[in-house]
Amino acid sequence: MFEGFRVVPKIPVDNKEILSLVYTPGVGSSCLKIKENPEMVSILTNKINSVAVLSFDYEKSLKRALFLKSTLLIDAYPFCISPEATKEDIKFVVQNIEINFCGIDLSLISDIVENIDFNIDIPVLKGTVENIKEFFGAISRNVFMPDISTQLKDENTAEKSLQLHELAGGVIETELTESKRRKPLAIISDGTSVLGFGNIGAAASIPVLEGKTALYSELADVDGIVLALNTQKPAEIIKIIELLKNSFSGIHLEDIAAPECFIIEKTLINSLNIPVFHDDQHGSAIIVLAGLLNSLILENKNIETTKIVINGAGAAGSATARLLIYAGAKNIHMCDIHGSIYKGRPENDENLEELSQYTNLDIKKGSLKDIIKGADVFIGLSRGNLLTDEMVKSMAPSPIIFALANPVPEIMPEQAEKDGAYIVATGRSDFPNQINNSLAFPGLFKGVLDAGVTRITDEIKLESALAIASLVSKEELAPDKIVPDGLDYRVTKLVTDTITEKFS
Repeated sequence: MFEGFRVVPKIPVDNKEILSLVYTPGVGSSCLKIKENPEMVSILTNKINSVAVLSFDYEKSLKRALFLKSTLLIDAYPFCISPEATKEDIKFVVQNIEINFCGIDLSLISDIVENIDFNIDIPVLKGTVENIKEFFGAISRNVFMPDISTQLKDENTAEKSLQLHELAGGVIETELTESKRRKPLAIISDGTSVLGFGNIGAAASIPVLEGKTALYSELADVDGIVLALNTQKPAEIIKIIELLKNSFSGIHLEDIAAPECFIIEKTLINSLNIPVFHDDQHGSAIIVLAGLLNSLILENKNIETTKIVINGAGAAGSATARLLIYAGAKNIHMCDIHGSIYKGRPENDENLEELSQYTNLDIKKGSLKDIIKGADVFIGLSRGNLLTDEMVKSMAPSPIIFALANPVPEIMPEQAEKDGAYIVATGRSDFPNQINNSLAFPGLFKGVLDAGVTRITDEIKLESALAIASLVSKEELAPDKIVPDGLDYRVTKLVTDTITEKFS
């Protein structure tokens, strides 16, 4: 008898090519295709076979979800909405999560919802019907495809990734298990900051959320529920998560723009008793720190005296600056679209004014071109093609360049090397030195869940970064090898073990 379910990749993510198609840089092609035509979400993701089952009791929702999967092959996901929820609350939640599903099953609370008029484009089941699968219009395209790469045309990564998503109908599905599983993570986005594309909408974020879910499964055996939200208002996002909090073991926030992401994360950390983690902030910061520590070993430099310029002061840039400061960095300069960030700058919001207390202590003003002169390290968490040859050549000898904008970096690696860079890293899996969150979030979240940790602290982030950095041995450490490979399974295990040993 089936007691639980796991969320699994449709395509085993077991080599760098598949990683580049399921995750970055390839996944961006599906995001942009959905932005151009929102109806493509049913072709390029598993929406067409995904159903949300809502009730006031998680166990009842889970049993219903298992029934739909075992009898109809529908990938059904259980949700528990707060028993205190009003009819308006139920309507509010359904209308904001419907974008992920081909149907909503409310049959377990039919007496409560029978008179609610849901203003959505997908069917809502409020009672019994003769053919459930036909009612939802669910189409199972669930297939394990170990030979997927042989079926794709020999084209560039973006086009191959698009073919993969269309052929497989997204990259995740559910699988029944004989034993119970931990409640899944909620992997949540409002679509305001997707990859390097900006605010392209919630539907267009779903391929990224599926890619994250696939990596959680592949690397950490942690289940996730993809949850793109129709609202971009922080208060409404918070309300939805709080109403559904008993459905999840943790909250993974993804692709939410600053400064709203800071408000959402802080509020949820204080209101929930499960771990909350904004990956764009802290996943980025952890792996940047790991890569930087190893780079500084090669350069024989100290983090305290190294001049570091961070371009981009959004979620990732702000969190990276904070974690580097926590790790001992004392000479950080930050830039955004208005130029150098300094204390009292008119364009500063609350977040930037706080950061200015610990960065740019000599209050230098000017553009990135001015600030980068003499810098030892450039960390780009902004957008593509912003770093020029002239800027690289103006840095200190043999500079370290982390050009992490995705899918197009601030400068291409070969160009940065021609300009004199000693170490170059990007966020892409098709270049050496991939500084990517996939090395951080699977092990970190598995670790905090196994340890029973409900709040992810700076100490946990620092220990995670140190663990990741340690997996590149002295013999391996080289300008093109500063972090482990994205599919190095030792990373997840070591980060998990480090957290459980130090923080249980």
